[in-house]
This record gives sequence, structure tokens and C-alpha cells, in this order.
Amino acid sequence: MIDFNNKGFFKLKQNDEYAERVTSLLLEDEQVIDSYKSMRDGVVFTTKRIIAVNVQGITGSKKDFTSLPYKNIVAYSVETSGTFDLDSELEIYFSALGKVKFEFTGRTSMVEISKLISRHVL
Repeated sequence: MIDFNNKGFFKLKQNDEYAERVTSLLLEDEQVIDSYKSMRDGVVFTTKRIIAVNVQGITGSKKDFTSLPYKNIVAYSVETSGTFDLDSELEIYFSALGKVKFEFTGRTSMVEISKLISRHVL
């Protein structure tokens, strides 16, 4: 499982590359909503869950996929970017797992991510 407490892991920027990496994991009625990439790792938001991808090893051929179902979210917090600080954050609290934190760079639509999560949680 991915170490979500490692702050360097998730500095994400919107990128469609990771949507392709998880297609074989998706259920028949599941669709990719958006995907984000850091240096090597990524996060994909689908209609049913969040999939965190941790690329391992020198060649990057080994990958860890962590599935975080929306149905297990008990609370979440969104911090939007400001005028000078363009980074934004998403903290999600999962039952039995605890807090997962994602940091985004650039112009990430935190409002849309918040709505996506709210549709499944509320």
C-alpha cells in the first residue's frame, strides 16, 4: 500500500497518462473522470473510486495500485489555490484507513473534485 504520509509522493498536475494505466482495473460500469500525475506516480478519479498509482523500481515496470472507494469516505477537506500560491490540497478521511492527502499544483479544479466526492458521500 502507498505511504500517504510521505508528502513528496503527491504533488499532482492534471495529466491524461494515468487514465490509460488503470483501464484494465475498471469495472464495466466505471469511467475515468480525471487523472493527475506527479514525477512518476499518479491519481485517477473514477465514477466509483480514487485509484492511486505508485510506480516502483528503477525501470518503473512495477506498480502499486491502491483503490480508495468513495463509499468509505467519512469526511473530506478542500483547500483551494490563492493569488500567489497556486497549490491546492485535498484531505480525505477513510473509515479504517485514516487520512489521505493529495497536493495539486497548477490550476486544478478543486470545486469539481469536491462535487465529485460529494455526489458519492452525501
